[in-house]
Amino acid sequence: MKSITNLRRRKILEYIQSNQRGEVSYFAQQYKVSEVTIRNDLNRLERKGCLTRCYGGARLNRQFVFEHPFGEKKQMQCKIKARLGEYAASLINNGDKIILDSGSTLEQVALNLDDKNDLVVMTNGINIAYHLANKNNLSLMLTGGFMRSNSYSICGSMGEEFLSEYHFNTFFLGVDGFDKSLGITTPHQAEANINRKMLEAAQNVIAVTDSSKFNRQSFCMIAHPKQLNMLITDSGIPQDYYNELTTQGIDVRIVD
Repeated sequence: MKSITNLRRRKILEYIQSNQRGEVSYFAQQYKVSEVTIRNDLNRLERKGCLTRCYGGARLNRQFVFEHPFGEKKQMQCKIKARLGEYAASLINNGDKIILDSGSTLEQVALNLDDKNDLVVMTNGINIAYHLANKNNLSLMLTGGFMRSNSYSICGSMGEEFLSEYHFNTFFLGVDGFDKSLGITTPHQAEANINRKMLEAAQNVIAVTDSSKFNRQSFCMIAHPKQLNMLITDSGIPQDYYNELTTQGIDVRIVD
């Protein structure tokens, strides 16, 4: 019964994502349940932040982070991502042992490692591993696990256990959503799980994100702001975010 309820709620959310809003009466007829049941579904989705209730139904919450296919994400903010990645790579020293999170922004870090020597790079990103596979200046490690085709990332308990055996200088963390109070979140639980293990395995944590990810949140928690040592972003960061994060002692670097 629980799986049927979760499937219905996922389908409702997908409908509202596509149509920007949905009506209680439509969903009740579509899934052959009572309007009371649908209202409960919408209330639950509202509490998670996915949508906003309105008269007769619900509207999409545009500040909530939904997962986009990797190819689509790669086209978003591509110029600033390239500059952020180049800057993040400039902080890496010869001989460092680093973790690169999966994602299009961290891919740009991987593209700027040619002038480094004796690196150890662990990643759960198939796209990142592809760029680094033939590099003679570094040793490449993959976390292991199951690949998520939507994000080209590897997740699962195998990789989480593998990470616990190592210690790294720096973890470069990608961002789906960044709320100044809640912290960094992602739409997928397995991604959050392995990211938290990466965070535990590193001495320093650097989040790398363009400013479009601020004031957005999703289901699954990765890190509270206080767990970051540094944030690399662009000048679009809201002033209240900059003030709050720097007050917490986070080194905020602005790249344009």
